[in-house]
Amino acid sequence: MTPLETEIREMIASDGPMPVARYMALCLGHPRHGYYMTRDPFGARGDFVTAPEISQMFGELVGLWAATVWQVMGSPDDVRLVELGPGRGTLMADALRAVTVVPAYRAALSVHLVEVSPVLRRRQHDTLTGLGVPIDWHSDVAEVPDGPMIAIANEFFDALPIRQAVKQTDGWHERMVGLDDERRLTFALHPAPVRGLDAALPPRIRAAPVGVLCEWRSDEPVAGMARRIVASGGAALVIDYGHIESGVGETLQAVAGHGFADPLSAPGEMDLTAHVDFRALGRTAASEGASVFGPLAQGEFLRRLGIEERARMLRSRAIGAQGEQVERALTRLTDGGPKGMGELFKAIAFAHPRLGPLPGFDT
Repeated sequence: MTPLETEIREMIASDGPMPVARYMALCLGHPRHGYYMTRDPFGARGDFVTAPEISQMFGELVGLWAATVWQVMGSPDDVRLVELGPGRGTLMADALRAVTVVPAYRAALSVHLVEVSPVLRRRQHDTLTGLGVPIDWHSDVAEVPDGPMIAIANEFFDALPIRQAVKQTDGWHERMVGLDDERRLTFALHPAPVRGLDAALPPRIRAAPVGVLCEWRSDEPVAGMARRIVASGGAALVIDYGHIESGVGETLQAVAGHGFADPLSAPGEMDLTAHVDFRALGRTAASEGASVFGPLAQGEFLRRLGIEERARMLRSRAIGAQGEQVERALTRLTDGGPKGMGELFKAIAFAHPRLGPLPGFDT
């Protein structure tokens, strides 16, 4: 039994079953035992690999995307480049190196990293030290100073807590985490329906049969970022895995050692994520006055940004097996097959209404 499981069992024994969202928040962000608070989970030695760790091409293209957006914004001489959930700092390091070809943009930059993990903050500091750009860390995007902003969120929203409910004959009942007769963690349903949920759901989900599960997240993280973007005249890019249309079915999953596991089996020792509902994300951003671009598949987005041309350039300079590594990375990032990220991952952007079509979304 993990230390966090001991605490969660005590909480449930004292206060009753907790919503899945509360369980997920504790597993990932508990100040002493939370998964992200105690380790660096990225890379071959960690539990999973993200796009920036697969190839420098990903961060380079995202960095050049931001530089182009800055030009669309009118090239302000003081702009905040914000990354939510910056991992090891790999994406930001590649992005900053790529934009040395736009010196005026690089000179206008200050970097702001939204990160709650002390372990990852230290790793980000080591990665980004010496790149010649002012860097500050924050626990929430609301702490970023006012002013023109370009925000990047790669695999950030999938780790935000989800709520789950199962349709019963009398309405949608929230899924909870409780204890079974042997005091083991188990899923259960709240005895009373969630008030007002049915009216808030899209029609196709309201019409689902009894027994179907639906998931949703709080709108506030997206709404708060959209408000900042609209107020600053800037833009945001979100890349994550998920579905374009709101739907039903469970997507909550636990990952450890590059494999899937039972989400209840080792609280605090595994990553917990769930698919991003891009339709809901775009709808929330639009409700705050932002223009929404996309979503579209990651593979198509990266191709529009020129990843194939960049891969050819890297291969032409490659030594030995490096060329094959570039080709494998290109396939992994853009392929739609079972081992590729090109279709499962999506890209969406939102911006101040006066900004025209954003790069990658303008075709």
